[in-house]
Formats: sequence, C-alpha cells, structure tokens
Amino acid sequence: MTQGAHILAVDDDDRIRSLLKRFLAQEGHTVTTAGDAGAARRLLDVMSFDLIILDVMMPGEDGLSLLAGLRPRIETPVILLTARGEAPDRIEGLRRGADDYLAKPFEPEELALRVAAVLRRTPPDAPLTELKLSGQVFHVAKGELRRNGRLVRLTESEAQLLRILADRSGSPVSRTDLAQLTSGGEERSVDVQVTRLRRKIEPDPREPVHLQTVRGVGYRLVGD
Repeated sequence: MTQGAHILAVDDDDRIRSLLKRFLAQEGHTVTTAGDAGAARRLLDVMSFDLIILDVMMPGEDGLSLLAGLRPRIETPVILLTARGEAPDRIEGLRRGADDYLAKPFEPEELALRVAAVLRRTPPDAPLTELKLSGQVFHVAKGELRRNGRLVRLTESEAQLLRILADRSGSPVSRTDLAQLTSGGEERSVDVQVTRLRRKIEPDPREPVHLQTVRGVGYRLVGD
C-alpha cells in the first residue's frame, strides 16, 4: 500500500500543515491535519489512519509524549519530524515506537519517499469486497448495490461516495475529505448525496443505522 493512504499530519505550524496536505494529496493520499496533540487525540478517537506524521517540538504536549501514549493502543506507523541536529529526540522517538524520522527543514520529495517506504513495510488490510446493509449487498469493486439480487440504481456520485465509505467501513471520513474526493470540494453536495443514499440503503432514513453522521467530523458507513 503505497498510494491512497489516509495520513494524519500533526504540526503546530500552519505552513507545514498546509505543505503536507497539499504535497501528499498530489501523491494520491488523503491528509487530515491537527495543530496539537489534543486535536490529534480527538481525531484518533473517531478515525483510523494508515500513517501519522508527527512533529516532535510542539507547545503543550510534545510529539514524543503523544507517541508514547499512542503506542500501547495503536500500531499505526509514525514518521517523526525533528529539528535538524536533535539526535536525542530522534533516538528517543525510535525507542518509543516511531518507524522513521525526517529532519526539518525537509524536501517534500524526500518525505514522499519515506512515506512510501514506511507504507510498503506495513501489511495491507485485506480489501473489503462486499458490505451487507439490511438485506442489501454493496459490491465495492463494482460500485453496485443489490436488493434480493436486483440492481438498485445509483448515480455515479452516489456509487463513488458509497465506495469510499465502504473502503473505510466503520471509520469516520470527514466531510472535507469526502467533498474533495467526490464533489469538487463542495461539502453541501456531499450532504445531498448522503440524504439520497439513506433513502436507498436505510430501513428508516430518518433514523440511519448504516450511513451514520459523526458529529463534528463527517460520515461513517457501518454494515450489518
């Protein structure tokens, strides 16, 4: 898995976060950002990621402390961003479970290569082939929804949205990310598509059990 990863970038510098988001998106990845350890913890409580890029020097709780707290409960690979010449931080980071490090300032191309290398070392999850939704079956690769063997008509946008959510089944995906991937950045369009999809997959669209809203984040798809 070297393309299409969901990456959490944690850095208190707005410019670095913007750079990471822009450049890694060009490499085919989805990037969610956090400005401090607290924001990162809140995101990790509701979302799953393939990789974390973590700045060591942050105000408040630093990256090494956050890493130490994460390792007992998640195995997500971590690349540390460290100040150039701070060898003790790099050594301590590796001791606490970091997979790689990169000194600031860094070349974006080198970061992309390190991201690809770490992701190659991470065993990929078995791809989801189908998801059952209250008697219906969504075939992920085909983008087809069937009820009792009969095809349920989906628009191209609905099928794309459902496929993205199914690929991360059970994990919230932000409205911003969904908009960038399906609607040219229009979050309102995502909300409209979700409403239409609920009419097709939910036993009661007013009380959704499959296509759930995650308050303050986005949406999550949950199978039977």
